Amino acid sequence: MYCIVDIETTGNSIKGNKITEISIFKYDGHDIVDEFTSLVNPECEIPYFITRLTGIDNDTVRNAPTIDAIADSILKITEGTIFVAHSVNFDYNIIKNELRNIGRDFIRKKLCTVRLSRKLIPGYHSYSLGKLCSALGIPLTDRHRARGDAHATTLLFGKLLRTEGADKVFKMFLNARSQESTLPASLPREAFEKIPATPGVYYFKDAKGKIIYIGKALNLKKRVLGHFYDKSTKEVRLCAETADIAFELSGNDLMALLMESAAIKHHYPAYNRAQKKRIQPYGVFAYEDRSGIVHLAFNKLKMAPNALVTFYNPTDCRLYLEQICSRFGLCPKYCHLQENVKTCSHFRIESCEGICRDSEPVSEYNAKVTLAIECMGSEKEDFIIKEKGRHIDEETFVLVRNNVYSGYGFIEKEAVLNSFADLEAFVIPQKNTVETESIIKSYLNRNPTKKIRTLDERQLEENRF
Repeated sequence: MYCIVDIETTGNSIKGNKITEISIFKYDGHDIVDEFTSLVNPECEIPYFITRLTGIDNDTVRNAPTIDAIADSILKITEGTIFVAHSVNFDYNIIKNELRNIGRDFIRKKLCTVRLSRKLIPGYHSYSLGKLCSALGIPLTDRHRARGDAHATTLLFGKLLRTEGADKVFKMFLNARSQESTLPASLPREAFEKIPATPGVYYFKDAKGKIIYIGKALNLKKRVLGHFYDKSTKEVRLCAETADIAFELSGNDLMALLMESAAIKHHYPAYNRAQKKRIQPYGVFAYEDRSGIVHLAFNKLKMAPNALVTFYNPTDCRLYLEQICSRFGLCPKYCHLQENVKTCSHFRIESCEGICRDSEPVSEYNAKVTLAIECMGSEKEDFIIKEKGRHIDEETFVLVRNNVYSGYGFIEKEAVLNSFADLEAFVIPQKNTVETESIIKSYLNRNPTKKIRTLDERQLEENRF
């Protein structure tokens, strides 16, 4: 026995979404044997855009029963039946949540007419209820009202029941292990089945092939499935739009994090929140003025020639220059910590020895600046991070040059490397960002130094990567 269900709601977030109308047809596979249809007072305002879509406004439901008043009727007509709806997870989760809020449990087996239609009658451009009914010649009246949509879904369901191969498909969909009732309505099962249980990056795509969400995982299949079980508003909406899932293998978590960060920055998916903001890099640089005095300054990286050090906000640049200024006895004016002043008077730095007052020789001051620049250069380091590859015969590496993330690569374990140039041939260049810096620093803090090797030409000459 089946119960074909459709609801109209207030259209808010999933947890705050309230039912305004419900229609349930009890169907034995041949005939409708019972029906329950009712308006529902959501006990909240109905947004205007919902009224425009459904015709249901606040006055329409003012004297309608609340969900509490009709809960017994819903539970009774659906008891012992299979819950059927077009995009079943939406209707089922709303009803389940509404009943849970009044202390009533609601657990039913589910079937989705969208997924059944995709399997049994493939090849249609759209599987929306309206488009499908039009293509199949199924009458659909009172569109976007619960009874009209539920009745059309019942007729569609009856047609699917009698489609060739339906018995096998229905048994598969009702098998708890098949996860058919869990998968998004528009996602082909084949797209989910091909996802491996290995580390990598995954891409949720909509019906037009546009990437709408990017994530990473040590176990891709398990993580993707977690999205389908998550009933938060964002996740339900994401899954409702998902029509395909692509993935890339990474071999390990570090590589997955770096690949995910780069992909988010590149695609800017609608459902990703973190890492989408473009962060402006700043660089500390040196130059000599007409008087022969060497200045230290900072500016946006594209305006900073041969940057000595890179930061991702001007505050960090300024604080770093203050430390350099104090440490090497430099002048705040000539480190551009004070602008448009004749002589320095910095409230935190009192190390100036008089270059701004013409009481310190330019040569002596410049010598101190040279020491500071050399110190900045000595802080830079070149190294690689070696990790597991995507398969047993492969390794991955992350290249860091001058403490700046330069990229990553995949390399066969048997590869012969005779020089550092040989290694660079495998590098996939990447942008260094505040996120990648954080990822790499966090990795280095958690992992032993045996996974980090300095770039030693002798190691490469010995074919040891």
